[in-house]
Amino acid sequence: MSAQQILPFLSTAVMAAFIIAVFRRYAERRGTHLLLWGIGLTMFGLGSFAEAFLALTWSPWIFRIWYLCGAALNAAYLGQGTVYLLVRRRAIAHGLLALLMVGSLIAAYLMLTTPLDASAYAPARPISEQYRAIMPARAPVRFTTPFFNIYGLITLVGGALYSAYLLWRRQIFPNRVMGNVLIAAGALSVAAASTLTRLGLGQYLYLGELVAATLMFIGFLLATQRPATAPAPQKV
Repeated sequence: MSAQQILPFLSTAVMAAFIIAVFRRYAERRGTHLLLWGIGLTMFGLGSFAEAFLALTWSPWIFRIWYLCGAALNAAYLGQGTVYLLVRRRAIAHGLLALLMVGSLIAAYLMLTTPLDASAYAPARPISEQYRAIMPARAPVRFTTPFFNIYGLITLVGGALYSAYLLWRRQIFPNRVMGNVLIAAGALSVAAASTLTRLGLGQYLYLGELVAATLMFIGFLLATQRPATAPAPQKV
């Protein structure tokens, strides 16, 4: 088994631990932001699992899960969780979530109705390098993906860096400052790998996903770690 085939399994394992940690915290503290992070991470994990599966054999349903959860939606739901954490006006957060859910349903319908060319599948190549040959070039679902990814990148990375800046300026919770920086770095790493994939360099996607999963998990653990002394407990 090549490194390209092993990396998705490693990403799936890291994401499984990450998902458990987020949902455990949600069970303890509640919070819509934690629920949405858990949903987004679950999508990320499903995407990694689908990559690992498709490195071994073909399945049209697993391919659809990979594209919908891994390539399209996960970043947007992670970013939406950050919106709920930072935006004080709940009407704005609720409105953005409603738009995201409607867009997700449309994307799911388009993905389910997209014809796939199974004859173009080659198990020796990463699915990120060959999905263009499997899906029609003008499949409508492909035009929706940039909107989800751009929204997710802006809200997740922007929100993490903004939180880090506010805490750094107030000189409190250095663990949360570093945690938010690592979360932003993880999101940027997978965004960069995805961009390279669209440019025909799909061999870097799986490494980017593993780096992203690891950095964001460490960042989450740091950001949710309670300092020995703190001026006032905050909900994260």
